[in-house]
Amino acid sequence: MTGGTAGLGLHACRLLLQRGAEVVLAARNPEKAEGVLAELRRRTPGAVVGFQQLDLADLRSIGAAAERLAASAPIDGLLANAGVVGARHRRVTADGFELQFGTNHLGHFALIAQLMPWLESGSARVVHLGSISHRWFRLRLDDLHSERRYDGAAAYARSKLAVMLFGFELELRLREAGSSVTSLVAHPGFSWDELDADDPGWARPLGGALRSSARAISQGKDSGALPLVHALTAPDAGGGGYWGPRQWFQLKGSPTRVAAEPHARDREVAGRLWEASEQFTGVGLLG
Repeated sequence: MTGGTAGLGLHACRLLLQRGAEVVLAARNPEKAEGVLAELRRRTPGAVVGFQQLDLADLRSIGAAAERLAASAPIDGLLANAGVVGARHRRVTADGFELQFGTNHLGHFALIAQLMPWLESGSARVVHLGSISHRWFRLRLDDLHSERRYDGAAAYARSKLAVMLFGFELELRLREAGSSVTSLVAHPGFSWDELDADDPGWARPLGGALRSSARAISQGKDSGALPLVHALTAPDAGGGGYWGPRQWFQLKGSPTRVAAEPHARDREVAGRLWEASEQFTGVGLLG
């Protein structure tokens, strides 16, 4: 799992460990991870959970992490959860890509490409973290790094659309290649730490009235993690599926298969994104 030291990833990790999974948290900060691992082991005695340092905003870090992960057992599930959410000003990764696109999409693209032999060995299921924000934007293939007038929220939404285009296209190409790996997408709805039933302490608490109002249209990240874990583990979550909350506008509720906008499954756009991603990262995938 990428980015499992807070938020959705941490809640997903808790659920997976409770169900007996062996989990490797791939994240940037070893010191933070150490405390999270101790908390996870306290919650679930006997839990098998480890740490792999990984910075998805640095292609060298991704390559090194992939090499170390390749030395372990076959991987039977990858939850591509980590990401950058929003930015007031345009920032770039270590390799010069716009931070949200470079981390959320390109970082995971490079990681998955380099892990593919070990994903094949484990007949793995790969789950990509989508977002309802993809509904309102289209990919700018001529400006993937948001070098024109910068809008952090729009850049985030386009990065998530890129994630979804890649996730759905990956499944189709895996089937064409006769691969044992499957690819699908899940999203958490409208979820935030402040509404978690078991708040771990880093979120700013909401007042009673505001909390009640927020709960009418949103949920905690503990609930938001459920579609991710369902997509990763449930027998009915087949390749190419899109999972999210079942209630109005996919904002909250129990996991169900939901509809993505047609432009998230546009194969022409996905193909051009794939080609650009290979060029940017220098890593080929299913070539």
